[in-house]
Amino acid sequence: MDVDPVEPGPTDGRHDEEPVTEEVESHMGLDRRRLITYAVVVLVILVALYFVLPELTGLEDSLRRIEDADPAWIAIALGLNLLSFASYIAIFRGILGGRSVTPQLSERIDWRTSYQVTLAGLAATRLFSAGGAGGIALTYWALRRAGMEARQAASRMVAFLVLLYTVYLLALVICGIFLRVGLFPGPSPVGMTIVPAALAGVALIVLFLLSLIPLDLDRIVARWAQGHRRVRMARRIASVPATIAAGTREALTVLRHPSSGLLALVGAVGFWATNIAVLWACFQAFGEDVPTAVLVQGFFVGMTANLLPFFPGGVGSVDAGLIAAFLAFGEPSSTVFVSVLAYRVIAFWLPIPPGILAYVQLRRTVARWREQDAERSAATRPGPSPGPA
Repeated sequence: MDVDPVEPGPTDGRHDEEPVTEEVESHMGLDRRRLITYAVVVLVILVALYFVLPELTGLEDSLRRIEDADPAWIAIALGLNLLSFASYIAIFRGILGGRSVTPQLSERIDWRTSYQVTLAGLAATRLFSAGGAGGIALTYWALRRAGMEARQAASRMVAFLVLLYTVYLLALVICGIFLRVGLFPGPSPVGMTIVPAALAGVALIVLFLLSLIPLDLDRIVARWAQGHRRVRMARRIASVPATIAAGTREALTVLRHPSSGLLALVGAVGFWATNIAVLWACFQAFGEDVPTAVLVQGFFVGMTANLLPFFPGGVGSVDAGLIAAFLAFGEPSSTVFVSVLAYRVIAFWLPIPPGILAYVQLRRTVARWREQDAERSAATRPGPSPGPA
């Protein structure tokens, strides 16, 4: 996300908003050449992963097992997937809409807008960017169009991500350690338990240390580098840890709020829990009962493959990461392959059309905001002064 949270533009947002707007519109498919290229790349990855790889590994019969899926468990997986969207909307509402500082923002970032932004952001994340960059850019754009000041929008986006991924990292630490020491039942290879737990613990410590950074670090650096020709670049670089610190403290502030804090926390835990439950239902659909701690740890370890920048939207990388994680835990290869395939269809591919529809609705909402802002600006603009008598 190309955002300068330290030097926001004018209050109308026009100074730094248009580049983000153009980027989001491009990411959502207005570039026909980009769409065609993306479709070809995704098709090649899917063919290689689900047709060529089974032939090479002797799992060519795995795809045929889809017909053996228990329809009742597939229906349960679909219902759990709807709950995951509701949880995602809840955390968005709790952090980005529940404590808005102006009546205008409270009115605009309501439950309806939260639904539009989150579903459109999920579609952007899954279609066009690894690591969630597409969804982050779209969410920031929507917040700026709603009238949120640039620095506040950036800090609340960071707060959203900090809370969501703190739950992720804590789960890796707890499940990894407890599996390894035997408190949780299930296989416990070192590479899937202690190693991920240690890396997650280091990430949590780094996040804690970043939260201690002064919020005006950019100004401190600017004063220190005063007179240097690269003072602007130094200030922009310093703004990154300062924004992370501001977002981390914002997350803690939200959690202390009685209503929005509970909503955000329940949404963060619920989002990951329901996603894992979808995968659990897919395993059950093919008759495989995976230990709970193994299911959680395998899910989170496999999902780290989404950070790889070589795969658009994590297509192929997350599939391979989940399959590799559960194979490392000793689950049967044929069941793992078909269960992960079913999970990815339900949790990844099926929500994309509703997400695109939500994006269309969001554009209409933003257009309405623009009309309201134009009317408000025209009403407050002073009229022409009367001429001489």
